[in-house]
Amino acid sequence: MSNNPSPAPQPPPSGDPREGDCRPWETRRGLLVAVAAPSGAGKTTLCVRMTQRFPALRYAISCTTRPPRKGEVDGEHYHFVSQARFQEMVGGGEFLEWAVVHGHFYGTPKAEVDAMRDRGGDVLLDLDVQGVESIRSIKYIDAVFCLILPPTYAVLRERLGTRGKDSPEEIERRMTIAVKEIARYELFDYVIVNDDLEEAATQLESVIRAEHARRTRLNADWYRSTFFR
Repeated sequence: MSNNPSPAPQPPPSGDPREGDCRPWETRRGLLVAVAAPSGAGKTTLCVRMTQRFPALRYAISCTTRPPRKGEVDGEHYHFVSQARFQEMVGGGEFLEWAVVHGHFYGTPKAEVDAMRDRGGDVLLDLDVQGVESIRSIKYIDAVFCLILPPTYAVLRERLGTRGKDSPEEIERRMTIAVKEIARYELFDYVIVNDDLEEAATQLESVIRAEHARRTRLNADWYRSTFFR
């Protein structure tokens, strides 16, 4: 999901070749990849690159109470809901995680994530640290957590300034939040410093490929029938 106020990237095209047709040596259930970063670290760009490199990797469509921006389509970029409906969903335990970001509510629907993974597709969550904390608190959660960092605070400030989207006051507010977010690095399995975009993308791609090769994802029935008949 995207727990930030930036527009969600366009979803990849349908027709995923892996969904419903996993490679026989892998377990059928897809990966859950959670990526977080302070604002301006390059998380969204890296996530878009991953969906381009992995056809089976899809964004979970988040719910939000903020109004749609120009070009955003309900059910494609976000599920746009009222605050009252969002609170109903919170009360019903329908979210994998939810948070308030810049005055608006964002949440990841559990049912949607589970359905995608059960079909063999990998799910990408574009989170803030609040969202990671929420998911980490779930017992026996099966997910991979990646933190994207800038090389320095000075570079982060420069990136926020060159985006041209934020006032000086907003940049200072985001920098204050960034300090708190970076301090929670222990929540993550992998930390990638985005000094060079292509290198960072290669590292994140390597993480996803390595997770697919974990022993725990090996299909034990395939293993036994193939090598120990």
